[in-house]
Amino acid sequence: MKVTPTDIKDCYIIEPTVFEDERGYFFESFNEQKFQELTGLNTRFVQDNQSQSQYGVIRGLHAQKGAFAQAKLVRVLKGEVIDVAVDIRPESPTFGKKVAVHLTEQNKKQLFVPKGCLHGFSVLSEKATFFYKCDNFYCKEAEIGALYNDTTLNIDWQIPRNKEIISEKDKNQLSWEELMNQLKIK
Repeated sequence: MKVTPTDIKDCYIIEPTVFEDERGYFFESFNEQKFQELTGLNTRFVQDNQSQSQYGVIRGLHAQKGAFAQAKLVRVLKGEVIDVAVDIRPESPTFGKKVAVHLTEQNKKQLFVPKGCLHGFSVLSEKATFFYKCDNFYCKEAEIGALYNDTTLNIDWQIPRNKEIISEKDKNQLSWEELMNQLKIK
């Protein structure tokens, strides 16, 4: 397993060691002990989620706040996405920074998104099956988010505007400025 730090504190790209032969391939997608040794983080996952989306879907930007904040380990089982994390931890040295990573079924990369970061992804393939582990349970009342197309964040989702497929919930998220005001971050 190879772990590469990103521009966000405690956010890592994880690349498994893949063993391939004429039968196919094998890799260890997660090993708690190795993860802890390589990152210094002690994360226990309690919930797995999976979604399937078509080309043009943009999901995000989402997080949970307070006692319900979640760290996530995300990967693509089928297809390809651009996966995005944005640091909204006011005490973090990387507050306000964003990371975008190309995750595909071929490269088998994963992104570890720490607690206190917004998360989202866009689907670049015809369809994508997206899988993620969470270290806390989902709580609707703790949901927060920012507009996927906020001009302050200026995220390149690599989807033409006329091909974007966005849920009503995501179209009505707060702007970056509104989110910072809600979280009382100056």
